[in-house]
Amino acid sequence: MLLPKKVKYRKWHTFRKNANKVGVASRGTTISFGSHGLKAMAGARIMSNQIEAARKALSREVGKTGKVWIRIFPDMPLTKKPAEVKLGKGKGDLFGYCAPVKPGRVIFEVDGVTDAIAREALRKAGTKLPLKTKVIAAMHI
Repeated sequence: MLLPKKVKYRKWHTFRKNANKVGVASRGTTISFGSHGLKAMAGARIMSNQIEAARKALSREVGKTGKVWIRIFPDMPLTKKPAEVKLGKGKGDLFGYCAPVKPGRVIFEVDGVTDAIAREALRKAGTKLPLKTKVIAAMHI
């Protein structure tokens, strides 16, 4: 699973509940490395284990000839209080890292495989993520 080596602050302020639902991504919106990409159509927080599950599905499908790029990194810490604990007594313990994703962000890129294999691999990877996605192809001039 992806997680930062070192963090300056162990716990962050919680963003607004609708923060990733407002606005669209301004960076990481085009394909930079591969021939096909998986684009987010909605906003969400993607946990590091969800990224890993999608990566496994993707790399299993593209095989040894294909190359996969992960365009997001989970650097935002999430906290959770234990079950059946009363309110108060501070913020909960760290339980994982996530990557906040806005609509329009390219999450994965693939190259080195045929069009049909790339589309199917990215479709399968998209089913592992908690948001709607779309498979896009790079514009070759």
